[in-house]
Amino acid sequence: MSTQPHYTPYHPKWYRRRVSVWWWLERWRFTKFVLRELTSVSVGYFALILLFQLRALKRGPEAYADFLGLMKSPLFGVLNGIAFLFVLYHTITWFHLTPKALVVRLGGKRVPDSLILAMNYLAWIALSAAVVWIMRG
Repeated sequence: MSTQPHYTPYHPKWYRRRVSVWWWLERWRFTKFVLRELTSVSVGYFALILLFQLRALKRGPEAYADFLGLMKSPLFGVLNGIAFLFVLYHTITWFHLTPKALVVRLGGKRVPDSLILAMNYLAWIALSAAVVWIMRG
């Protein structure tokens, strides 16, 4: 036996178990995780819609009327409805993750997860009510 290790120019081929593309369908936990990640596309979609709306507002009343006409089409009605459900799922699942990511301590004791969750929902309801109040004038 020599004291020097013997190196080869090639790396040995490691065993890697084949994983299906549909691995996330094997367990409900994985499916919920992947769906939550995919719903962020809907959040981006609504951000783009808002940017296009602002651009139409900047271009004048005719452009904004065209934009509203486009948004009233059945295609965008269905697309916006589906995207809204995805954003709703995204919001609810992230609210339920908040207590795990945000540990709040008061007086050396950890604030219960249910209280953090309740505060999220109360803030959501208050902000939604404020938006409805502003929109109704």
